[in-house]
Amino acid sequence: MYFLRSIVEPKHVKRTGWILCDINDCETIAGHMYRMGIMTFLLTEENNPTKLDRIKCLQIALIHDLAECIVGDLTPHCGVSPEEKHRREDEAMKTISGLTGIAGDRMYELYKEYEDQSSPEAKFAKDLDRYDMILQAFEYEKRENTPKKCQEFFTATEGKFDHPFIQDLVKELYLQREIFEKHTVVNGHV
Repeated sequence: MYFLRSIVEPKHVKRTGWILCDINDCETIAGHMYRMGIMTFLLTEENNPTKLDRIKCLQIALIHDLAECIVGDLTPHCGVSPEEKHRREDEAMKTISGLTGIAGDRMYELYKEYEDQSSPEAKFAKDLDRYDMILQAFEYEKRENTPKKCQEFFTATEGKFDHPFIQDLVKELYLQREIFEKHTVVNGHV
């Protein structure tokens, strides 16, 4: 029971990157993990030629940011070195997984797999993580009618998508974003 109470924080904590970009009513950590989890259902026989384990992808998506229950959503803008961020998150995941007994061993193992990018499923989850970020950025640009406002997120992920299915989603997103920008400029909103 204590474990379930301890993981409630991501439901309420807004993601730091969006706050720093002055995005109103931005997503929470849990919202981000939830959409990543849902996206794993998009893997089909046709777009999953390497036969990724969809359940494992889902599990990684749901726990990859769980350490943020304790350490918060640390970004490169927070003044914490990548090494220190990973150390803090590792300690937090040990604490969280320790609350669940034997199930925690699996959670920690999947977390480490994601952090180390040591399996095809972990690499796919990383692609989902990056894709969800730029998809969310585009949603904010559209909602606020501010083309390119979140460009830094697109720049940070450019050329970093490995899975062909996610690459196709990224191409489509870039196309939609280009159309949005042209439409907004034509209508005099920029």
